Amino acid sequence: MIIKLPIHFSYARHKEARVHKPLTLKEKIKADRIVMTIMMLIMITLAIAFV
Repeated sequence: MIIKLPIHFSYARHKEARVHKPLTLKEKIKADRIVMTIMMLIMITLAIAFV
């Protein structure tokens, strides 16, 4: 006997579209600091690796 299992990913089409809200100034500053910190760490790591 073959059992037909429910397919959960077929219901993905029925979700409502996400509403994207613009970032606030605090969120932009926080994201910028994170990106700059990552770039600085990469720069230091590469400087050590290539010297």
